[in-house]
Amino acid sequence: MKTKIYKPLGLLLAGAVIFGSTFTSCKSSKEVTDVKNETLIEVYCSGPDYRSDKSTFRANATGESTDMEIARKKASSNSKAALASQIQTTIKGVTDNYVNSREFNNVEEVEERFEVLNREVVNQQLNNVITICEKITQTKSGTYKCYMAIEMSVDALEEALNNKLSRDQRLKIDYDYEKYKETFDKEMEKLENSGY
Repeated sequence: MKTKIYKPLGLLLAGAVIFGSTFTSCKSSKEVTDVKNETLIEVYCSGPDYRSDKSTFRANATGESTDMEIARKKASSNSKAALASQIQTTIKGVTDNYVNSREFNNVEEVEERFEVLNREVVNQQLNNVITICEKITQTKSGTYKCYMAIEMSVDALEEALNNKLSRDQRLKIDYDYEKYKETFDKEMEKLENSGY
């Protein structure tokens, strides 16, 4: 009979230990969450929908000021600077790969000429960007914060580059549009896959 009394008591104790450890593990995981003290921040005009792809260069930035218009101008200027930097990096890759794949007499001179013409085109095309997102908030301290995302068509940029490069007297003889376009398209695929 003694064994009958101990079996239910043993089961109760085992159940209490399992039950208690379940609550303890829940409590400890909650403490881990509390220890982080993190808050999820939503950044307007940002995320996957605002990244560059094969057909469009995109960039986003913010601007802050006590004056709402100045906040907008800062956001616009910052996003154009980010876009220009991204385009220049891509074009530099195109130029390096294109020039190295061709047989030019003076590679350095050709690269330099390409870069000068590319910079001129990019600066001109930055006037044709489209604002695809703009949100303005007011902070607790009373300043205005503008979030902005802009984009530029790759086709429009490519066409402007082709027009400029094909008219240049020093490059005209050796410039091969199809080869340049092929190199450009490869760089755009790299950009899209990088998630920039």
